[in-house]
Amino acid sequence: MQRFAAYVMLSSGFKRFLIAILAGAFSTLAQPPFGIFAVNFISFPILLWLIDGAAGDPDRGFIARRLPSFTVGWAFGFGYFVAGLWWTGNALLVEADEFAWALPLAILGLPAYLALFYGLATFIARLAWTDGFTRLLVLGAAFGFAEWLRAFVLTGFPWNAVGYSMMPFPLMMQSVAVTGTYAMNILAVLVFAAPALVVTGPGRWPATVLALTLLALHFGFGAYRLNTSDVVKVNEPRTIRIVQPMIDQAAKIDDNERGRIFEEHIRLTTAPLKEGAKRPDYVIWPETSVPFILTQNPDALVRIADVLEDGQILIAGAVRTESDGSGSPARYYNSAYMIDSQGQIIAAADKVHLVPFGEYLPFESFWNSIGLNAIAAFPGGYSAAPRHQLLTAPDGNRLLPLICYEVIFPEEGVAEGQEADAIVNLTNDGWFGHTPGPWQHFHQARIRAVESGLPVIRNSNSGISAIIDGYGRIQAGLDFGAVGVVDGILPPRTAPIWHILLPSLNFGLLESLLILLVFFSRMSFIFSRN
Repeated sequence: MQRFAAYVMLSSGFKRFLIAILAGAFSTLAQPPFGIFAVNFISFPILLWLIDGAAGDPDRGFIARRLPSFTVGWAFGFGYFVAGLWWTGNALLVEADEFAWALPLAILGLPAYLALFYGLATFIARLAWTDGFTRLLVLGAAFGFAEWLRAFVLTGFPWNAVGYSMMPFPLMMQSVAVTGTYAMNILAVLVFAAPALVVTGPGRWPATVLALTLLALHFGFGAYRLNTSDVVKVNEPRTIRIVQPMIDQAAKIDDNERGRIFEEHIRLTTAPLKEGAKRPDYVIWPETSVPFILTQNPDALVRIADVLEDGQILIAGAVRTESDGSGSPARYYNSAYMIDSQGQIIAAADKVHLVPFGEYLPFESFWNSIGLNAIAAFPGGYSAAPRHQLLTAPDGNRLLPLICYEVIFPEEGVAEGQEADAIVNLTNDGWFGHTPGPWQHFHQARIRAVESGLPVIRNSNSGISAIIDGYGRIQAGLDFGAVGVVDGILPPRTAPIWHILLPSLNFGLLESLLILLVFFSRMSFIFSRN
C-alpha cells in the first residue's frame, strides 16, 4: 500500500487528473442505490495522497502555487458528481424536442459547477497542510465548510453530501440526530480519510484512534438509540393512505390526459382496505397530482367530496394561482392543499425553495430573450412562498409540507418543524425515470426524519413512497414504478435529544474546534522550529 500511496502522490499531469476523477466516481458507490460506504475508505485516502503531492512551483504567485491542489479537488468532485448526478439529464428528455439541447449542461455542466466546491475545499486545506496528523483535521474542516457552502450558494444544492454516505441504514443514521448533517460531513471525512495516514506513517496513531473512536460512537449510539426508542406519546394514532399512481411524465403534460389522471387518483383513494385495516384518516396524493387549477374546477372538489368519508382529510399537491386583480399576470405556486370531506379547501401551503431552471428562471428576461423557458413551470415561472406554513388538520395534528427537493435541505422549515407532528414530503421523481435519482432522494428524506425527529409521510408519484418514523425506519412503502397504495399508521415524533433551531450550530462548533486545533498545532510547530 505504501508503494501505491507513493505512486498516487508522485503522479503528474493527465495521470494525476484521471486518478482524481476516477477516485471521485468510485466514491459515488457509497451513495444510494448502492450504499457501499466502505468504498470511501479507498476514495478519500487517494484524495489525501493527491493533495500531499499537489505542490506548485515555489517561484510562482500565491494562487498559482496552490492551483494544483484546487485542480485535484475539482477533478475529484467532477468525477463524483458526474457519476452521481448524470440522471438529472433524464428530466430534459420528457420534452426532448425543446430541452434535449441542454443535456450536456445537466450531465457535465452541473457537475463542473458543483466540483468547484470540492476544489475550494482542497485549496483551503492545502493552505494549512502538514506532513502529519493535522492534515486530516484540515481536510475534514475544509470539506465541511465546502459542503455547508454548497447548501446555500445560488439557492443551494446539497445533493449527495459526503455525510450521507456515512448513514446508509438506520443503525448508522442515529448520530445525525445529535450532530446534524453539516457536522456529519466533517466527521465522515475524518473517518474515511484516516487510512491514508495509517499507510504513510506520520500521524498514524492519532488518526487510527480518532477514526476508531468516531466509528465506535457512531455504531454504539445507533444501537443504543434504536434499542431505547423514546417517542412523544399521542392520544390516538392516525391512519394514513398514500396514493402512488405512477403517472408517466409525458402524460402529465398532455391536456387530453387530465381527466384520466384525476380519476386514477380517485380510484386508488377508494381502493379496498386489507382485512382488519382501519379506514385512513388522511389520504395523501403526490406533488402536482391534481392536473388542473383546483379552485377553477368546482366539479373536482365535488368529486373529492363524493369519495371521502366523513371526517377524512385529503392532502394533495396542486398548482395554486393568485391574482391581485390589477391586471398584472397571475402568480402560480407549487402547493399542498388540505381538503375536508365536504370538498372544502381548509388549508394550503406553498413551496418556498424552488428549483432553478426547473420551476423558475434566474435572470428570466435574459433567458426568455434567447427562447429558454423553465422545464416544469408556467409562463413567468412559479412564485416562491416567503416562508413555510403548517397544515393544521381538524383533529389538531400539524403537518409540515416539504415539496420535492425541499426535503434535502437540513434547515428547510426547521423553525416550523419545532411545532409540527410530521413532515409531508410530496414529490414527483417520475422526471428522472429508473435511475439512481429516486433512491438518493428517498434516502435524504429518511435522514431528514432522523435529524428533525419527525416522521416523514413521503408520497412520490412514481415512488419511492413510504411512511418513515423518526428513526429513519420504513414502516410501510411502495417501491419505484409500482402502482398502488400504502396504508399505515402515522408514527409519533421522537423525543428530542435537545432543542436546536439551526443544524448549522453543531457544525459551527465542530468547525471552530478543528480550526483551533489546527491553529495551535501550527503555532506549536513554528515555535518548535524557532
